[in-house]
Amino acid sequence: MQNGAMPQRIDSTALADGTEIAYGVVGSGPVLMYVPGWLTHLELSWALPDERDFYQMLAKNRTLVRYDKAGCGLSGTSSRAPSMELELETLHAVAAAVGADRYEMLGVSLGAPVAVAWAASHQDDVTRLVLYGGWVRGHDLTSPETRAHLLGLIAQHWGLGSDLLAEIFAPDADTATREAFREYQRAAATPERARAMLELAHRIDVSDLLGAVDVPTLVVHRERDRATPLAQAEALAAGIPSASLAVLAGRDHLPYIGDALGLATCVRGFLGLPPAQRPVESALTPRQHEVAALVTEGLTNREIAARLSVSERTAESHVERIRIRLGFRSRAQIAAWVTAGGPDRMASLRQARH
Repeated sequence: MQNGAMPQRIDSTALADGTEIAYGVVGSGPVLMYVPGWLTHLELSWALPDERDFYQMLAKNRTLVRYDKAGCGLSGTSSRAPSMELELETLHAVAAAVGADRYEMLGVSLGAPVAVAWAASHQDDVTRLVLYGGWVRGHDLTSPETRAHLLGLIAQHWGLGSDLLAEIFAPDADTATREAFREYQRAAATPERARAMLELAHRIDVSDLLGAVDVPTLVVHRERDRATPLAQAEALAAGIPSASLAVLAGRDHLPYIGDALGLATCVRGFLGLPPAQRPVESALTPRQHEVAALVTEGLTNREIAARLSVSERTAESHVERIRIRLGFRSRAQIAAWVTAGGPDRMASLRQARH
């Protein structure tokens, strides 16, 4: 890639009932399976600068495999309600699709208890296990009253629900990143699916499985995580025989907000890898920034051409060059990147280098 970014290859597989599951592959080397949290969208997450940076830091010297769960992002819809069984079936399908026999595993948020359940019954497959922002019993995450209020808000007003969750998951994110995350959540799933996934998060209980996890394990948690109490990480580490606990500063639940570099370095160190380094992005030209902003307004190539007094073919060429330079597949990713403050972030990085 022109900007040194790792390309993300997106493919798909299917569950036994035919539900399509999209997965993304980044990097090269031994496989690191990323078990996702609540809601995901492979394309839009790759467009958010901070989130993509985090994945690229993990993917250095590794083949990072991520996926969208049924009813989320690029994956197909499903009439099946979210459950641990569906989570494990999806994980199995993706591992089989990429041909991974042995792999490291990183479970994030809801993905942490799912990874525990997987590792407990697949000792020969998982070589190392990392659990970030996870829990043992979802019932202990918050009070019944708070849980009922949040679930009701998501069902009745997904916009307000996503706003509240952005405050909980990423309190230290800047305004642009938080707005992009709100839009990302709403694009990732319907309110019905989002509510059902959050219900699963609060229903899950892996307390009976911890003792069966017999692989080297790192439990890593931010000290003041606003979504998941530190006590849950301590319980995970205490219950898994081979686990160690690393407590990092911060209160953001999303791994790529806050000190993402420190978190990635912690994970990489446990995997026997060098410290993380932030990827370097090359800047767009002033004209490309202008075109990216017009894409974000929803303009077609013809409308961009009219606005800039250029030919439609020239406008199309600008959009294609932006897409290639940023490592994107779609106009929606360009729009998400602009919304998340990508241009401003590039400018600040250039100023820091000079």
